[in-house]
Amino acid sequence: MGDLEIRRATEDDVPAIVAMLADDPLGALRESPDDLTPYLAALKRLDADPNQHLVVAVRDGRVIGTLQLTLIPGLARKGATRALIEAVRVHADERGSGLGGRLVQWAIDTAQRLGCHMVQLTSDKSRTDAHRFYERLGFTASHEGFKLQL
Repeated sequence: MGDLEIRRATEDDVPAIVAMLADDPLGALRESPDDLTPYLAALKRLDADPNQHLVVAVRDGRVIGTLQLTLIPGLARKGATRALIEAVRVHADERGSGLGGRLVQWAIDTAQRLGCHMVQLTSDKSRTDAHRFYERLGFTASHEGFKLQL
């Protein structure tokens, strides 16, 4: 896998992140790589929140993967903090290389180090390959997710 660095995303990484978010059938419908203004504003909000960890995987100076890890403090489960993994993306020419597994393992390790008792995620029902990927990593489809678009 070569020298891989997983680090906090910066403003310079935003074009590569948005390109990866837009590079699939679902993302192509909801992302706008031509206008980075809302993404840059979102990055500022993320940076200001200590419970948000937007990271990139970089090799040879090139962003090849990303994910967002969110810590969610709560009262349930005796005041447990949960971690939520979102927006896992791997550059098209890196898929199948093991990078996605390394990114998710980074998120699990970080969540554990930060005191979380559970890691959770959602995946669109149409992403059957992603479902198999997460199951191979030990996740179980134990709940049915619901969303309401606002």
